[in-house]
Amino acid sequence: MKIFAQFLLLFVAFAPVAAFAQREKIPADDLEIVEKRWPAAKKTQTGIRYIVEREGAGDMPKPGDKVAVLYVGRLLNDTIFDQNQDPAQPFTFRVRREMVIEGWDQILQQMKKGEKRLVIIPPELAYGTRGQPPKIGRNATLVFEIELLSFGKD
Repeated sequence: MKIFAQFLLLFVAFAPVAAFAQREKIPADDLEIVEKRWPAAKKTQTGIRYIVEREGAGDMPKPGDKVAVLYVGRLLNDTIFDQNQDPAQPFTFRVRREMVIEGWDQILQQMKKGEKRLVIIPPELAYGTRGQPPKIGRNATLVFEIELLSFGKD
């Protein structure tokens, strides 16, 4: 009985934390669009949604690794705000070095070389309340197609 009481106490103590971690991060109006357009999207614990369009292979990047990616960034209305699709000159940066938005740092650490994903990033893991005027407004949910070409230490 004592073990059950301890378990119950732990459950009650941590239930609000678990509920907070699982709260929806995409604004309600945007969420309606996201769920309608991409109902099969999986969701990470931090609120990023994604669909694997092409499986990759091997390991995943770690903090400090230099990654090379191709991408297209869109708003929910399909307006392209940024892109780099030239395999001869991919976009490169180091993971977890505050060189890109938080959503990218998180999702790239879950991708394998050659993988391509459609990624839906909530505002708080993108540009938040400040946006990136004039192309990205305040509290914008962003949609990316990201292809991880390669990664390594140098």
